[in-house]
Amino acid sequence: MFNKKILMGMIIASSLSGCSTVAELTGQDSATLNLNAAQDYKLLVDDAKAQKALDTTSATYKRVNAVFLKMKPFADQVNQTGQKFDWQLSVLRSDELNAFVMPGGKVVFFTGIVNTLKLTDAEIAAIMGHEMTHALEEHSKSAAGATALTDFAVKMGKTYAGDKLGSMGTQALDIGSKYGVGLPYSRNLESKADRGGLMLMAKAGYNPDAAITVWQKMNKIDGGANNGVSKFTSTHPSNNDRISDLNKSLAEAKVVYQSSKKTT
Repeated sequence: MFNKKILMGMIIASSLSGCSTVAELTGQDSATLNLNAAQDYKLLVDDAKAQKALDTTSATYKRVNAVFLKMKPFADQVNQTGQKFDWQLSVLRSDELNAFVMPGGKVVFFTGIVNTLKLTDAEIAAIMGHEMTHALEEHSKSAAGATALTDFAVKMGKTYAGDKLGSMGTQALDIGSKYGVGLPYSRNLESKADRGGLMLMAKAGYNPDAAITVWQKMNKIDGGANNGVSKFTSTHPSNNDRISDLNKSLAEAKVVYQSSKKTT
């Protein structure tokens, strides 16, 4: 999950399990988890439509969707969950710098992260790969709380119905405080998603260097996201830590990227 401010990052990251994913909220089996997530996703989309916040026509939507469609077959190739994903994408009109995924392949992008950071297609792919990896690695099964998803669905519906997209409101804070997981654990999942996303974007033919430039751009607007306090309190690694970790896998990803270019 990608965030502009520490507060909003904590709201969304915690409420959607450390990466704006619902995938850490419950320990249900894969089939049940994906089914429940699909119902939650429908609720979210319906609320977005009601608020006229669902983007299906803009240039931003078309770019994000094109990347999504290009990466989807490669995500399916590495799916080892035992469940076929019904990948779906929603783009929401909001200034928030954010994106998240739900179990079973329900990806949500906010227009703000694309427009404010002026993302290239490859940088969009870096974020897309990160979110897809969270779903593919089923980080949900590592977190406690079999009833969390049901509670989350109800509260998410109330939140989106009661607030404009772009401000999650006090209910999201409640969800975040209730369902937030251990910080080192969440940071570990974020790092895994970063690396998995790096490889996935490379397989799809996107230059993995873009995974670095995303965080360089974020650094320019993120204020104190790299200071010690933020690193201790956030469920996410600092921007600089993410860049450092991604650099460790960059050479391997470039080999994959060069191979993908030969086959296209």
